[in-house]
Amino acid sequence: MSKSKRLMELMMTVNRKRKFTVKELAGEFGVSPRTILRDLQELSELGVPLYSEVGPHGGYQVLNERVLPPIAFTEDEAVSIFFASHALRHYHFLPFETEASSALSKFYHYMSGDVRDRIDQMKNRVDFVTPERQSAFPYLAVLLDGAIRQKVIRIGYASRSGATTTRHIQPLGIYASRGLWYCPAYCFEREDFRLFRCDRIGSAVIEEADSAPKPLDLRHVHLSNWESFIDRKPIYVNCTIELTPLGIEACEGEMLRHFRLELREDGSGLLWGQIPPGEIPFLADFFIGLGREATVTEPPELISAIKHKLTELLDKYS
Repeated sequence: MSKSKRLMELMMTVNRKRKFTVKELAGEFGVSPRTILRDLQELSELGVPLYSEVGPHGGYQVLNERVLPPIAFTEDEAVSIFFASHALRHYHFLPFETEASSALSKFYHYMSGDVRDRIDQMKNRVDFVTPERQSAFPYLAVLLDGAIRQKVIRIGYASRSGATTTRHIQPLGIYASRGLWYCPAYCFEREDFRLFRCDRIGSAVIEEADSAPKPLDLRHVHLSNWESFIDRKPIYVNCTIELTPLGIEACEGEMLRHFRLELREDGSGLLWGQIPPGEIPFLADFFIGLGREATVTEPPELISAIKHKLTELLDKYS
């Protein structure tokens, strides 16, 4: 085996192992311990973060900041990966903001000149627009870490009225929608699953105190199925909205939860589903914004909320 191939396979091997000894690697690669020591020194100089321990139970291990082995991409694969990451620039807050910027710069730097030229030409030709938000989301990394490691997090959470309460939550993950970040989590104070807006989280600390709630085993609960595990499901009411073709376009772009869309041959459609009463104020504002493109036929509570808001607007501008 050539030295370059051995170094490549050695890099992949040490990245897979949590701990290893020179003797083990020497036997695995069929070379002397002295040769393995030289190879490990070269890997260290290439950026593989190796840590050595002396003593009878000593050996080597790779620190958490592991360096991935080289991966061969085609030109089109490299360009698509670059722009997938480049699209995240519209989000001013990410759970891996610094790392994403560093990876993108490194990725671009090591591309060949002609591929960089192609990317430079495409930067002003391709974009993935995300609504600009003034809200701050400083605790995304903490929430994501808590979800992955199944940890309880103590947060300060502000309600719509502005009152702040302390909650102990176990996050299930985070997701972005229309420029905002959300975190479904189990709330120990409410003893049920809840959805938290991340810009309303004023503090977030992983709870290590003995008095803190013990983490639950929520490995089977994730972003795709968490709502089915809600114990205290709210009372739902039927909701139906007639839509013009322009109304359909607006609703598709908003991806409204709880609804299904039926299209007709003339381009109009029917939006229907069941909604919790707590969403009526939001839906009233949304369908008022659609004007003549949407007509709510039920529930009466939503129709009343729309009339009330329109009356307030008329009074404001009278």
